Amino acid sequence: MPADKIISLLPSATEIVCALGLQNNLVGRSHECDYPEGIQNLPVCSEANFPDGLSSVEIDVKVKEILADALSVYTVKREVIKTLAPDIVITQAQCEVCAVSLPQVEQALENYLDKQAKIISLQPNSLNDIFTDIANVAASLNVPQAGERLLEDLNERVDIIRHKLKFVETKPTVACIEWLEPMMISGNWVPELVTIAGGVPILAQAGKHSPYVNWADIKAQNPDVILLMPCGFSIERTMREIYILLQQPGFNDLKAVKNNRIYIADGNQYFNRPGPRIVDSVEILAEIIHPKQFIFGYEGKGWVKFSL
Repeated sequence: MPADKIISLLPSATEIVCALGLQNNLVGRSHECDYPEGIQNLPVCSEANFPDGLSSVEIDVKVKEILADALSVYTVKREVIKTLAPDIVITQAQCEVCAVSLPQVEQALENYLDKQAKIISLQPNSLNDIFTDIANVAASLNVPQAGERLLEDLNERVDIIRHKLKFVETKPTVACIEWLEPMMISGNWVPELVTIAGGVPILAQAGKHSPYVNWADIKAQNPDVILLMPCGFSIERTMREIYILLQQPGFNDLKAVKNNRIYIADGNQYFNRPGPRIVDSVEILAEIIHPKQFIFGYEGKGWVKFSL
């Protein structure tokens, strides 16, 4: 039988649990878990240690200050978790800035709960890692067959894109910008997604953490496509800081600008969540990079074209 009570401290894990058919087993969530809609009334078991409304550069400075003091970016609400008495708690060990980390959870719950809760920690760096995490979560929650069905569907959708692009020779260079100030290029699984979607990623390596870059590096590469997908930002939130990109020296001289190929994607809901909707992210990239080959219907909600 599936575990009775699950707390997810990671948005992507919440989505995995729900995609496995165990939404009713969730008893608590993180402050960032917001999908699917039905989980938003669950008790919140974590909180951020910096205020809302900060700019990109202010968030970057605040996070670095917190980490430099050996503090945590997030707080685990121990009393809430104790009251919920979970059988399983899911967290991550991938990024201390993205969500509550494994050491935080272990420290918060050590000798604190009235019963021993199993802690599952996810640490994906590639698309294959994400699929492996889905299989492992399904096994840990005693629903391995649901995991197999979900992965079969996700792999089939990826294969459709690969097959359709098999004989497409044009592969535009793509700059996926994960943070605007200071500027970062999306690493981890994103370069791999770009490749699957028929593009050539620049300035980041598949499976490696997202690097800081200078604008001069992007300008020198002169990408065919620029896609903004700031971590944790909606399209509307990114639009508020688009001026950072527009004021960069030589911006108007880039191929992507001249050819009207600047795009903004919902980084929060898609690219920065290593769960089932990572395949939605591949489909979004395919729509953007090869619009004549793909129309999946994400334009307007998952991504928009930005025109000067």
